[in-house]
Amino acid sequence: MCETGPRSICQSIYLPSRLYQVGRIMENVYIRHLDGAEQFQVSFQLRDETLGLDRQFNFSRQLSEKVNDFLGRVTTNVERTLNKKKKKKKKNPEEQTEDGTNINVTLLQGGNPVSGDQECKDVIFSKDNRLSLKILNTEFSIVVNAPWVNLLTLPSSIMAGFPVYPLKFETMFAQKSECNFIWYKNSDAQKSKNILINWTEVGHGYYYTPSASDIGCHLKLMCAPRNGDKVGPSSDVISAYPVEAGPGFCPFDLRHAFTTDRLNGKRIRVVTYNILADLYADSDVARKELYPYCPPYALSIDYRKQLILKEILGYNGDIICLQEVDSKVFDNDLLPTLSSIGYNGIFNKKGGTVSEGLACLFHESRFRLVASHAIHLGEELKTNPLFSHIWDKVKVNEALATRISERTTCSQFVILDSVDNPSERVIVANTHQYFHPDADHIRLLQSGMTVIYLEHLVAENMALAKEKRVSYIFCGDFNSTPDWGVYRFITTQHIPEDCIDWSSNKEEEVKGVSLSHSLQFSSACGTPEFTNYTVGFSGCLDYIFYQNNQLEVSQVVPLPSTEELQQHIALPSIVFPSDHIALVADLAWI
Repeated sequence: MCETGPRSICQSIYLPSRLYQVGRIMENVYIRHLDGAEQFQVSFQLRDETLGLDRQFNFSRQLSEKVNDFLGRVTTNVERTLNKKKKKKKKNPEEQTEDGTNINVTLLQGGNPVSGDQECKDVIFSKDNRLSLKILNTEFSIVVNAPWVNLLTLPSSIMAGFPVYPLKFETMFAQKSECNFIWYKNSDAQKSKNILINWTEVGHGYYYTPSASDIGCHLKLMCAPRNGDKVGPSSDVISAYPVEAGPGFCPFDLRHAFTTDRLNGKRIRVVTYNILADLYADSDVARKELYPYCPPYALSIDYRKQLILKEILGYNGDIICLQEVDSKVFDNDLLPTLSSIGYNGIFNKKGGTVSEGLACLFHESRFRLVASHAIHLGEELKTNPLFSHIWDKVKVNEALATRISERTTCSQFVILDSVDNPSERVIVANTHQYFHPDADHIRLLQSGMTVIYLEHLVAENMALAKEKRVSYIFCGDFNSTPDWGVYRFITTQHIPEDCIDWSSNKEEEVKGVSLSHSLQFSSACGTPEFTNYTVGFSGCLDYIFYQNNQLEVSQVVPLPSTEELQQHIALPSIVFPSDHIALVADLAWI
């Protein structure tokens, strides 16, 4: 299915079986040195058709090394390569090689040879940048600390219809956001070495979504690193495996029909989504007990993150609140990909050693970050004066105090100013509350603490930014259905001492605690039948609560039907990357 078109390039490359290393196009000698380091790195590409030489050289040297020693190392490296090609041992550097080639290496400054007694640090890193290195018959300009790609890799799993982007991307002296990316495809990338391969350009940008015509093709990504007006040597990498067919239609594709355009003006699109952390999906318990109906490959994060990103990208959200976000997924997948199209984001890890947490992303064309806060509820309960009235009642029950203080639950708060409406400020709260079936009392306390802290931030911002109208949104996975106290507390502003939730665990019963707040909340998506759908449980656990006297709902993106949820028994599945369903609502300032 892979076809080539009129826009193509030809390149001679070496493709050993299953080994696809980063290639680099270099016309200069590139030298790199980090502040404080005792060594510097040298890279150059030496080509000589008469000698059959086309080789990239990379090595490190000491700053204090004499120029003569540095040139001797360059000579030795080149000579070894030539002798290896001739299958002969290296001769004395001052002597000619067996084929009669004299290895001349000279460091020039302004066209004149540099004294070999000087130290490299005093010559190479001086203010005089007219340095060049002559090797054999080629004279290279020396470029110091140019933008540089250290690492560029592609994932092993690439599916048609789903975004592909660098699996790893590391640079030096470059601004990642300024780097240029070009994508190519070819169906012949498995051919043996020294074959001219015709690559067809298919896309630009940090990520590319392969089409059905790319199935069976290998992809190549070329990156030109940049930092302002400085451009470094381009690097490229070829996928180890060809593009495969994806799972086909996913139910979220239908939902994308309601979110084809980005919003502007007074309307904002809010997304909340528990994306199922790899920490919980990639385990024997998950495969054998929680989700035995889901093929193991579809539980793999390498598969699921392709679906997650396609789904999130298609919602065109202005504010995106995510729960169960693996640290590595945020750093390597979500933030790099979403930032390439204008998003910024905040990640806050849960307490303890847990490697997942909360993420709030926002599109910088719509919002400017003012500040962000995160509180680990178990720790803050004991130390923050805002919660002292709760802690005084909780600590009298040792079992209760231990259980809630040992929870790693975190709540996140992101304060944003509207770009379109400069007088509007919105505070976004994001949470993922304790899951255990007997912990309604813990969830109610956690909700109470989060609302109290949000209430505090609202009052603080109203006092400090009097020119702003402050609104608030509260998103998350509350692990609580609408008939329990959490929903009642948030939407009615009060929960009494005799609420049944307080005694969900008799040994940890909460006594003498009532909660109240002044915030005015409604649920943007109402109370759908399902936001979580597994074999063991299904129900509404996720909400987008919004300030109902300053914001109104202009659209709710319909949720998947029961038939769609049951198509592969339950969630997650080959077409649903999480056991939760994303909630998407368009709000508007009144």
